[in-house]
Amino acid sequence: MSGRCPQCGKPAVEAYKPFCSKRCADVDLARWFRGDYAIPVKDELPDDDQDGPDDR
Repeated sequence: MSGRCPQCGKPAVEAYKPFCSKRCADVDLARWFRGDYAIPVKDELPDDDQDGPDDR
């Protein structure tokens, strides 16, 4: 059993594993380039009222 294409669900093809075709592989690559697979993070800014090494 070769698995299923993560884009369309068709059976994967050895030449494009884990995808079924060049088209599905290119769709996935485009999603990576656009940042669709980015993990969202919350940027935390330091508080201004905390003493740091420059505050004396």
